[in-house]
Amino acid sequence: MAKNDKGEDGPYEITIVYLFDAPRELVFRNWVDPDNVRTWFAPDNCTVTFCEVDARLGGKWRVEYRYDFGGSYIEYGEFHEVAEPESLVFSLTQEDGDGNIGPKTLVTVRFASKGAKTEMTFHQAGFKTSTKRDNNIEGWNECFRKLEAHMASGAS
Repeated sequence: MAKNDKGEDGPYEITIVYLFDAPRELVFRNWVDPDNVRTWFAPDNCTVTFCEVDARLGGKWRVEYRYDFGGSYIEYGEFHEVAEPESLVFSLTQEDGDGNIGPKTLVTVRFASKGAKTEMTFHQAGFKTSTKRDNNIEGWNECFRKLEAHMASGAS
């Protein structure tokens, strides 16, 4: 597909499969409870400064964070599906501290029991450039490592 005048050549998508050493009810809860979300829903070297989650059909969510070396971001959206403990579907838009707004993406997270563990399949669609997609892949992998460590600490 040819690039347009904005340098966009998408659409691009992300799929990440991650195996957590925790039951799916716990993994699911860490996606919908704001006290848990604030511990992991930001890349490395970031501090969450605000978090609210209304995990119901049509409910809104918002996470604000800042990088330790400067720069801030807001991520927000709306829940399209909440099927505890099987799946979540929600929109996600990212905005930086300068007011630049990224594309509205759609996130689908599925949770499957694998014995005492949980296989999480994360899918995000709607990126316009491969660079934006790739930056988000890196950020999500950092978040999922933080989520794993949070659950392993027993703090959930």
